[in-house]
Amino acid sequence: MKIRTFNLFLMAAIFGLASCSKESSSVTGWEYNNSNNGGFEFYGDYYEQETGPGLVLVEGGTFIMGRTDQDVMHEWDNFPRQVTVSSFYMDETEVKNVDYREFLYWLKRVFVSYPDVHKNALPDTLVWRRPLAYNEPFVEYYFRHPAYQSYPVVGVNWLQATDFCSWRTDRVNEMRLIDMGVLLRDPNQQDAENFNTEAYLAHQYEGSVGEDLEDLDPNKDTRKVRLEDGIFLPKYRLPTEAEWEYAALALVGTSVGERVYERRIYPWDGDRLRKEKSSEDGELRANAVRGRGDMMGVAGALNDGADITSNVYAYWPNDFGLYNMAGNVNEWVLDVYRPMSFVDFEEFRPFRGNVFKTKVTDAEGKIARKDSLGRIQYRAVNDQEADRRNYRKADNINYKDGDLASSIYYKDEEAAEGEGTDRMYYTGKDPQDQMAVSLINDHTRVYKGGGYRDRVYWLSPGSRRYLQEDDARDDLGFRCAMTRLGEPASY
Repeated sequence: MKIRTFNLFLMAAIFGLASCSKESSSVTGWEYNNSNNGGFEFYGDYYEQETGPGLVLVEGGTFIMGRTDQDVMHEWDNFPRQVTVSSFYMDETEVKNVDYREFLYWLKRVFVSYPDVHKNALPDTLVWRRPLAYNEPFVEYYFRHPAYQSYPVVGVNWLQATDFCSWRTDRVNEMRLIDMGVLLRDPNQQDAENFNTEAYLAHQYEGSVGEDLEDLDPNKDTRKVRLEDGIFLPKYRLPTEAEWEYAALALVGTSVGERVYERRIYPWDGDRLRKEKSSEDGELRANAVRGRGDMMGVAGALNDGADITSNVYAYWPNDFGLYNMAGNVNEWVLDVYRPMSFVDFEEFRPFRGNVFKTKVTDAEGKIARKDSLGRIQYRAVNDQEADRRNYRKADNINYKDGDLASSIYYKDEEAAEGEGTDRMYYTGKDPQDQMAVSLINDHTRVYKGGGYRDRVYWLSPGSRRYLQEDDARDDLGFRCAMTRLGEPASY
């Protein structure tokens, strides 16, 4: 009954104008949604994006990104800079162990012919080991035991986290089509025949199809769901560094009108880690190290109630309704790390890490067949395609910081043709090379937020650290984000 009701409501929203409205084009005068006029479909003047499962709307705005406290580490990599972040959606909590196990179960069940897909997605449980600590119980139990199922998943690298986001996008959109009756439930899909949003839009998904939508084109009876229908949700992804920091600070809670009365050091007011002026006076706001050797406090009065990580709903949410934006675990963000990014950033939707791509096409210009895993194939745009006013190359990770133009060798023609020692952030791939090697490269990603092992300094959203994208830690997890389409606020 719920599915039927949803189906009727959605179809009415899409096609209702055909019967109860005579709206016409303001440029041609032809009536919309009329098969006698060719059947061009008009969806109304306003579309309110639906909030995806697990997400919270973060209304965008301007803020001072970067350092909010003394730079005790003397990194000088987070100069305060005013930027603007568009509205977006973000997970209410960190991704939990049970969420990631659902992901692994699906991979193992579906990719029967490709067991390495499941194997490569497994978290690294050995991150718990320390030479002089007894952490073997966490190695064995933390990820799989029900006692920890609502704790944040750790041991997941950046690449695995982005794969989880892609998988989540397809599962959410598949369920939306099932609820409409466009697709039927298919627990037996395998290998390349699994549902993929982009493959469906490219008419390359031939799975368990239910009832297609009515087509107003007079030459056709039915059609697939289109992107223009507004039924598919945008992609789940990792938040950018600017988005994550903006969401963590939640300055909406310390502003009146357009006036922000106080810069926050943490995701709450004040400069203390404990709650004040409430019935919970003195209780800690986040899971972090209070002092040397003090991970949880004294028996009978545990200060943060957690020895390692904690339940993702522990402590208090910030003013956007987001939990554990400080402490518990650090979190991956989308950006590639550069020390001077805060100086180089665009002032609107700042981000470093763009590699512009396009779909692979055949000789006739049609989208190439999906790969063995059922995904549409992409390639980096070539030099001719990138010869534009707004960008000149596909890979912009090094733009203004690491490319030849930003190095001291910018006039050296030989350096322009070569790679390696004449460039900044040299990675020293040759093991015999005695040149200095940088820990920073195009595969070094930012993580933020502080974790249960960290001192309070790292709980400030303005602090930033980096790690290779294929590495993992026992105090590093992630949460997903989604782009907000249309109006920045929900009215």
